[in-house]
Amino acid sequence: MPTLAEFRFLAGRLHTTPWGSHVNEGVVEWPPAPWRLLRALLATWHLKATEQIPAPLLRSLIGHLASQPPRYQLPDASTGHTRHYMPFNEGKNEKTTKIFDTFVAVGKNTPLIVCWDVDLPASERSALDTLLTRLAYLGRAESLVEAQLLPSDEIARFRADVAPMADEPSVRPATDYIRLLTPLSEPAYAAWLSQLANSATQSVPSTKGRKTKKASAPAAPEDLFTALHADTGELQAAGWLGEPPGSRLLYYTRPAHSLEAKPGSSWRIKRSGSLPTVARYAIASNVLPRITSTLSVAERVHQALLSRFKGSLPPPVLLGRDPSGQPLNGHAHAHIFCEPRAKENTIAHVTVYASGGFDPEAQRALRSLGRIWGHGGHDIELVLIDLGWPETFSDSTLFKPNKVWQSLTPFVSTRHPKTYRDGRPKMSPEGWQIDSSEHEIRRWLSQHPVTADGAVELPRKIEPIEAPVLNGRPLRWHDFNTRRSQGGGTRAHQPARGFRLTFAKPVSGPLAFGYAAHFGLGLFAPVLE
Repeated sequence: MPTLAEFRFLAGRLHTTPWGSHVNEGVVEWPPAPWRLLRALLATWHLKATEQIPAPLLRSLIGHLASQPPRYQLPDASTGHTRHYMPFNEGKNEKTTKIFDTFVAVGKNTPLIVCWDVDLPASERSALDTLLTRLAYLGRAESLVEAQLLPSDEIARFRADVAPMADEPSVRPATDYIRLLTPLSEPAYAAWLSQLANSATQSVPSTKGRKTKKASAPAAPEDLFTALHADTGELQAAGWLGEPPGSRLLYYTRPAHSLEAKPGSSWRIKRSGSLPTVARYAIASNVLPRITSTLSVAERVHQALLSRFKGSLPPPVLLGRDPSGQPLNGHAHAHIFCEPRAKENTIAHVTVYASGGFDPEAQRALRSLGRIWGHGGHDIELVLIDLGWPETFSDSTLFKPNKVWQSLTPFVSTRHPKTYRDGRPKMSPEGWQIDSSEHEIRRWLSQHPVTADGAVELPRKIEPIEAPVLNGRPLRWHDFNTRRSQGGGTRAHQPARGFRLTFAKPVSGPLAFGYAAHFGLGLFAPVLE
């Protein structure tokens, strides 16, 4: 079965320059070349997966992916650019040069899908899945990406917009022809090496009748795997002035006008006359914070937002208090949620949600947020993906309707379970101990409509669960930070717990209850089949 990979560009941009072009030419590489994709996987292995994936397994995986040039299904995209001046030193004088930064603006609601027509063994599929989930960017570091391996049966829905020209039976109308740097297959590379060695030893007649040897060709890497590791500067210094060894510029067909904005279309879902309720960020840091530090990260995000209003009162939706200083009733003000990357224990996204909407002052603060301080000197960069509504962010599971939800971060009760003097629990008419964690969750849900038709829905079952296993390491609920460093909040002296909620019909998120629910604790995620 074919191998399918999905790429979502979190910042809505892809910064790539085609092979043989200068960055100031304003040319973009779209879609990302097969050579670039394989080198990105290799870089991810060296940085993040050498312990999980043995080198021989990686060599085999790369060899299989290089054996067939991939096909692509394109998302909505157009080109954009910025122009700015960069300083540089010329001797003792500082000068400036004008820079054109051209990029592909990629729609966030549809992914780029890459299809390699190779059937990988289970071990190699697992290795590829690991590399894709740990891939951070493509092209320049600003091109934040989230990738995953798709099930092979998704091929039924795959649409090849971009394919090698040899795959096309005839020239199609309204088609562009582009060249993408593509790796040779391993057999083709071995044949090329042999041909290179033969040509280097041949002799040619001189003008004086004597035979002389040809000038030696630059030394070539021993195999394709080594060639994909080669540094561009080192290759040029060694005498490789064309394509890097092990590669070829392959013609692909691409739909004409695929990089033009479509009139009347919009990638961003909009609601006229209503305030946005969600701000979603991708995060980057030399040392990513773990999901167990959710409360600390959320508090730092909150402090950074409030710091935008020095000398003035922050808007109530961010502060959580009215102009007189009284806490706001209800839960319509900002919640700050941290979400881990799939199967990992590090935080990948921060989502700020307020059901009452963000006013213009709050929106300006959210747009200006770009960094929070990190422990050990490793500051955390925040890249705003978009400011919109739950349906704007199809990549987030927090807002998806579902029947089964389970704790992503621990629930910390705000009340003490009630008992009689003899120690017997006081029970509610429904059969729950009054003010127990389960009873508190039901109480919260009874006050908030969570179904699509705006009705209240109570869970049929509330079951205690253990903390999830991430990165192969089982967590414990008490591993999480569960005490705020600043601010108040009622907190009962009970251990942190996790639960699985089962409803009769789908309910919509986000679902967050209990102590510090506005700072990421008590957050539930849907259990997707």
